[in-house]
Amino acid sequence: MIDRSQGPGPMQSIALTDPRLAWDGAVGVTHGADGSRGWRMPPGERDVWHPELVIRAAMPAGVRVRFITDASAVAGTVEADQESSPIDIVADGQLIASLPVSGSASFLCDNLPTGTKLLEIWLPQFGPFAIKGLKLSEGAMVSAVNDGRPRWVTYGSSITQCRAAPSPTQTWPAIVARHADLNLTCLGYGGQCHLDIGVARMIRSLPASYISICAGINIYGAASLGPRAFRTTLTGFVQIVREGHPVTPIVLVSPIWGVQRETEVNAVGFTLASMRDEVQAVVELLRSRGDRQTHYVDGQALFGESSAHLLPDDLHPNGEGYRVLAANFLTQVVDPYFRPARADDGRVLPS
Repeated sequence: MIDRSQGPGPMQSIALTDPRLAWDGAVGVTHGADGSRGWRMPPGERDVWHPELVIRAAMPAGVRVRFITDASAVAGTVEADQESSPIDIVADGQLIASLPVSGSASFLCDNLPTGTKLLEIWLPQFGPFAIKGLKLSEGAMVSAVNDGRPRWVTYGSSITQCRAAPSPTQTWPAIVARHADLNLTCLGYGGQCHLDIGVARMIRSLPASYISICAGINIYGAASLGPRAFRTTLTGFVQIVREGHPVTPIVLVSPIWGVQRETEVNAVGFTLASMRDEVQAVVELLRSRGDRQTHYVDGQALFGESSAHLLPDDLHPNGEGYRVLAANFLTQVVDPYFRPARADDGRVLPS
């Protein structure tokens, strides 16, 4: 039994560039004087992406630092925003601690399970964030872990980024990924899901066994695409993604229940109801052209009018609402379309 009454005891530093640390869920990682950051975009393309999208892509939703260790404690120094979400410490799939980092310079978890385990540090889903230092118990072993699980890439808005979730493992994509044993890449960008071509090109190049795209709510809110352009832009977006993933299941999800937006016409003539028709039409078109691996799911099947009381601002689910969304995503998307499990190259994995 470890005596922790005197604190974590001596600790050793682990370089954040150490190749034994996997930055899963990150598209790219940068290391510099301001710390190490997991990006949800290619960092080298920051000058060509929209500045607001870059801000969201710098928030490490779904990014986790993973490695094998027998440490009894883990600590770190960080640079976090006042509005940053917590970090979660997970050992062998079990949540050990959820640690606030907003406005803080450090974190410490000194109650890790004994013995060798897979340790995951889930980074905040909201707020700019960098790790500046990482420490483990003195003498602790560290080794790399190879994640061979099917890779799931999901693209969406703030409803996919999940700022209102209590912590990063409680976002609906994290709940789904942890339950279904998927390797998650979360591309939820609050206010910035506008079918940018740069995002399509990025998804095209990412390894993916399954892809889901939740499209419409940001486009409705900002009136960024009207009836003339939305259908063709979404079609082209999927076609670009398909170039890199010829056999990967792609699920297009239309907007969840949107209260007044269901019938309220926006500045370019859309209601959420009419946007759902457009998303469904895109899938029907692609399937008629031979793409039988593209599928449509009505967002109301994931979060419908009966759950409206879980939308405190009439737009974003609260923590309970994200759990409802996750449960429905598992039955409406994962069960019918993410089975059987496929490798990155489309091979069916043994059950």
